[in-house]
Amino acid sequence: MNADDALELIRSRRSTRRFLDKPLEDEKLEQIIEAGRYAPSGGNSQTTHFLVIRKKEVLRELADLVRQEFSKMEVTEGMYRSLAAAVRASRDESYVFHYSAPVLILVANRRSYCNNMADSSCALENMMIMANALDLGSCWINQVHWLTDNPVIREYLAGLGIPGEACVCGGLAVGYPDTADGLPDRRPLPRTGNPVSYID
Repeated sequence: MNADDALELIRSRRSTRRFLDKPLEDEKLEQIIEAGRYAPSGGNSQTTHFLVIRKKEVLRELADLVRQEFSKMEVTEGMYRSLAAAVRASRDESYVFHYSAPVLILVANRRSYCNNMADSSCALENMMIMANALDLGSCWINQVHWLTDNPVIREYLAGLGIPGEACVCGGLAVGYPDTADGLPDRRPLPRTGNPVSYID
């Protein structure tokens, strides 16, 4: 395994927010899911649940519900800026939280499990790196996570197979990027934060 290639995949991973209306091949989707399933988990618990949504009708229904529930919220002082942006965007009926990607993968875990967010985050990162390796675009999606305790969203997710004792820790929009060359934007963003301290 080439370490430079692995590091380049990580460095060049960027979020995609414009997708082509093009289905994702089963083989590529399975590789992405497999990468998520092989992420580390606390004590090798392997409790992360992957809900893979490809059905356009469900993607539309979920987008409509998320928009409706966000539109009932008010932006408050000190609110996380991305959450505030979602609330503001929901005022527009064209708002689609998953950027109309052909695939949305919701990552859930047991609410009572103290490592649920860590395990789910590792799985999401693995899937984003695999998507980049497959020349696909991806974007971490938090909107359903922010609404995981919303009764309307909970009821809808239960109908899709997310058990009541689970919480949605994050989501991933995946598909072919809507770019001139059909490839994801891979220009690494400079690191202006994330300080490192060494104790030698």
